[in-house]
Parts: sequence; structure tokens; C-alpha cells
Amino acid sequence: MESNEPTQPRLLLVDDDRLVLATLSEGLRDAGYEVTAAASAEQAISRMQDGGVDLAILDVRMPGMDGIALSALMREHSTVPFIFLSAHGDLDIVRQAAGNGALGFLLKPIDIPQLVPSIEAALARGAEISRLKDSELRLNTALSTEQKTRMAVGVLMERRRLDRRAAFEALRRMARSQRRKITLVADDIVRAVETLNGTPQTSHDESATV
Repeated sequence: MESNEPTQPRLLLVDDDRLVLATLSEGLRDAGYEVTAAASAEQAISRMQDGGVDLAILDVRMPGMDGIALSALMREHSTVPFIFLSAHGDLDIVRQAAGNGALGFLLKPIDIPQLVPSIEAALARGAEISRLKDSELRLNTALSTEQKTRMAVGVLMERRRLDRRAAFEALRRMARSQRRKITLVADDIVRAVETLNGTPQTSHDESATV
């Protein structure tokens, strides 16, 4: 029987201060989150490779790779949203964090009741951004598919001297005869034309000198 209980949000907490790491991890678990702790950026990268992170909470200043550099790496190689915790509110650091896509920047010391609203807001915003990216990907795919279908119709219009409607019907018949989607047949036609256009043609003058 399936459970109707909501899934616990999965947090990755990264801080080189072991006391802060232990205290916040315990408090966030008590607040209903699933928490994975990392004491360095390198540990955080290893934890993220295991997957299953809904939000990362990053300390800014850490030995080795700092939180800003880690966030830049995350933005390039993952879709995990992140917020920052820092004992320093330096404006340049805040700007770097925002530039890397941070969904929040909180100053230490901070307690769990203060942290939870920011976590929930970041989780909601991260989910919204993910939905927008998925919608953009689907839209781009649809536009690309439509463009290739139009190009294939154009090829048939030119090669077979057909009007647009007749060319589209010819494309549809080809798809039916091959038992394939019309978009796949259109893609084949476009690829074939692109291949022919990219093949060097030997001119009459060149062939005469061989």
C-alpha cells in the first residue's frame, strides 16, 4: 500500500566548522528534513555524486575550495539549488553569491526557526526554476521539430514541384508507408539534404584536368 506522507526534502549542509555542522544537522533533522553533512567542498562534491539532493546549504569561507567556487562548479555541472550561510556579510561576496545563482544569503549565527523559512522559500523557488527549464526544453524541442517538418515540406515542394499542402500530404504518406512518425521522416529528409549540400562537388573544369 502506497504511503501518502510527503517526502522529506533532502538537504546537503556544507560547513568546515564541525560544531556548526553537527548542531544545524541535528536541528534540521528535528525540523523534518533529511540532512547529509559535508565538512568541505570536496566532501560535498562526493555527496552530490550520489544524487538525491534538493537543496545545498553552503558555508562561504572554507579551507581549500570555498563556497563561492563550489557554487560555481555546482551551477556548471548540476541543477541543485543552493543558499549560503556566512559569518561575513561582505558586499562583494554577496554579489558573487548572487551572480552564481544563490537563492539566499544568511548571516551566522542563525538558529533553526530563522533558517527554515529561507530553506522552504529556496526549495519552492528551485522547483519553479526546474519547471521553467523543463518547459523551455520542451518548447525548444517542439520548435526544432516544427522547423524540420517545414524544411522537409520545402524540400518536397522544390524537388517534386508541389504546393505546400500537396508536399505535406506526400510527407505524411511517406511516414505512413514507413510506419514512422512524420517528424522522424522529416528529420531524415533534412539530414539527407544537409549531407548533399556539404559534399564537395567536382566541377567540369576540375574533372577535365584529371
